[in-house]
Amino acid sequence: MGKTAIVAGVLCILYFLAIQMIGAYGTNFYFIWLLTGGALLAWGIGMERGIVIPHLPLWLRRTAAVLFCMGCLLFLAVEGCIVSGFTAKGEAGLDYIIVLGAQMKANGPSKALRMRLDKAYDYLAENPHTVAIVSGGQGPDEHISEAQGMCDYLVGKGIAKERILLEDESRNTSQNIDFSSVFLDKEKDSVGIVTNNFHIFRATHIAKKSGYAQVCGIAAPSEFWMQGNNMLREFMGVMKDFLVGNM
Repeated sequence: MGKTAIVAGVLCILYFLAIQMIGAYGTNFYFIWLLTGGALLAWGIGMERGIVIPHLPLWLRRTAAVLFCMGCLLFLAVEGCIVSGFTAKGEAGLDYIIVLGAQMKANGPSKALRMRLDKAYDYLAENPHTVAIVSGGQGPDEHISEAQGMCDYLVGKGIAKERILLEDESRNTSQNIDFSSVFLDKEKDSVGIVTNNFHIFRATHIAKKSGYAQVCGIAAPSEFWMQGNNMLREFMGVMKDFLVGNM
């Protein structure tokens, strides 16, 4: 077990360094891989040198083992739910699509946001009567609101500005869904949520809990190198939104 923990710790630290070198991150969440790697290394070295386990009472070791197994089962179950949204294609002829915001950079949408917008563009091009709601406020490190940047991007690709509604006050997924509802009838209108594949499960379930009667996901791709980080972050997001009653 000690050697396994050491190997896992090294892999976590290498993944952290890879993310940092690639520069694909939009938040500092990826530092969790450095912290986790350091903790695993310390635990593994302690086990190998007989510092940790021999000094722990048997009842504590057994309790920790049971809790660890339960945590692993919960993690796998939630990740399975997240993966279930990866293939969401939506339905044709929706009344509205809501494009969830992500980081805006000085030179335009981040890669993750461009993937969402390109998927939204494809849908709007194929469904000329669908109206787009672009949702996202302006963060402290953003020069314009995410909604405005998203609108500019879609207009630049040829979508008529009249087909785009801006929601520029939201700060998280729950607010994206809630604030966008002022533009539509949640009970009557059909709505597609456009976001990256790992985010579909949480976004659509928040929408259903919020009262959207006809809602589906439209999954955009996500960056391969960031998928591990995205999946771990999304697990925490699902748990948080479940515990606070958003889904």
